[in-house]
Amino acid sequence: MSDAVGPTAEDAAMFEEVRAAWNRGEAAAVLPKLGQILPRSGDYRLWHIHGMILRQLNRHLEALVSLKRSVALAPEAANPAHEFAQTLNEAGLPSVDAYTRALRLAPGTPEMLLGLTAALIAERRIEDAVAGLERAVSVKPQWAEGHAALARLRWMQGERQGFTRSYDEALACMPANLDLRRDQIVALVHAEHWTEAFRAIAAGRAAVGPHMIFDANEAAVCAELGDLERADALFAQLAHVRDGPIQVRRVRHYLRSRRPVEASRAIDPWLESPQAFLFWPYASIAWRMTDDPRWEWLEDDPRLVGVYDLADRLPPLTELADTLRQLHTVRGEPLEQSVRGGTQTDGNLFRHIDPLLVRLRDAVREAVADHVAQLPPMDPRHPLLGQPRDRPIRFAGSWSVRLSGGGYHANHVHPDGWISSALYIVLPPDLGDAEAGFLVLGQPQAQLGLDLAPTRVVEPKPGRLALFPSWMWHGTRPFGEGERMTVAFDVAVPRAH
Repeated sequence: MSDAVGPTAEDAAMFEEVRAAWNRGEAAAVLPKLGQILPRSGDYRLWHIHGMILRQLNRHLEALVSLKRSVALAPEAANPAHEFAQTLNEAGLPSVDAYTRALRLAPGTPEMLLGLTAALIAERRIEDAVAGLERAVSVKPQWAEGHAALARLRWMQGERQGFTRSYDEALACMPANLDLRRDQIVALVHAEHWTEAFRAIAAGRAAVGPHMIFDANEAAVCAELGDLERADALFAQLAHVRDGPIQVRRVRHYLRSRRPVEASRAIDPWLESPQAFLFWPYASIAWRMTDDPRWEWLEDDPRLVGVYDLADRLPPLTELADTLRQLHTVRGEPLEQSVRGGTQTDGNLFRHIDPLLVRLRDAVREAVADHVAQLPPMDPRHPLLGQPRDRPIRFAGSWSVRLSGGGYHANHVHPDGWISSALYIVLPPDLGDAEAGFLVLGQPQAQLGLDLAPTRVVEPKPGRLALFPSWMWHGTRPFGEGERMTVAFDVAVPRAH
């Protein structure tokens, strides 16, 4: 390592070149040139951006070397300290101390506070995480992300009543804050606390006055409760609002009230829009209910779903299960996810540097590439088949779910992915009894009250991977006693060149 103590003209020129490449999305192309100059550089910015590029490429172990050097060269700079803490956490390494140091350099930074929360959760210091968020939102009551994180964490720790109380405390001193009112209502809707949601909507109108946010949420809650007449009246006023999430709620209302033709009419204009991903799951339902041949075009080709037995390519499943169990640190299911009767890991599992998880990721990536290679021919209008297939496989997210007796996944979709998955690591002993624990595909969520059967059922086996389009409805059958542990991930939509 060089003893250089500061940037040179060469360093400054290199930094500007790399920063420009970063802004163009081409930073990886300058890595070789940057690597040549780094050993003799004392410019912390070069080490920092080198680490950022490596982190973006999921090369976390190498990134940590550069980021640690950047922190050593500029111990008072907050940005490299923060990047170092983030990279430690993503890699599955202890990061509480690193986040604490970064926060001393930039007190109260929201991103760092959320990062510290994740780091504390990873180290099983849940009470400290809750207390930290409570302090943060008391100091900065307008911090919407902090309230949302606190509500989610309280829910996962078993608080089923009053888990949104920090919103009430903040709104007592800033009653007209629309962001806080919206987020509290959304949290209550996710929890299916309908009475509390109605109260929050009424309180919002009293404090802020009429607003589309209150109308849209009242319409959604009325629909979920089966008050079709009130929901009809409210959604009629929102029919021409160009807002994807609001119109998805209107579509759900039409499907729930057995009006698939109206649902299809509401869906069609959105299928050519950037928010089409929100509507494909409901298009599938509406088209099946009306015998529209577009359903077969969308979902009926058997090649869209793949089932692959990977046990011989994976690390020993007992060792993998032991590793994964250590990452399940909270008590209960996430507020906004499909898990019922279990827990889900935090963060992106495939960024960890644990050798078992790296081997798992590499085996999964290879299987996904094989699956993509056998897909039907390109179809530019199709949400799965219209994407390029010559790009590297990237993961939009990855996690583990651990279910206990009676646990299951409610039927759901993954709007942020391209291809989604279930990889079975541990299975309960009653597997196979009346399809206990089986994966079901194509069956809408129960809240819609529809009698559509699954289009496919997949029997889990240890080491078996199921792949399917991310918009496809999927869930699991409940099972009896025992443990059911999976790894799941979303393959990211391929980037255009």
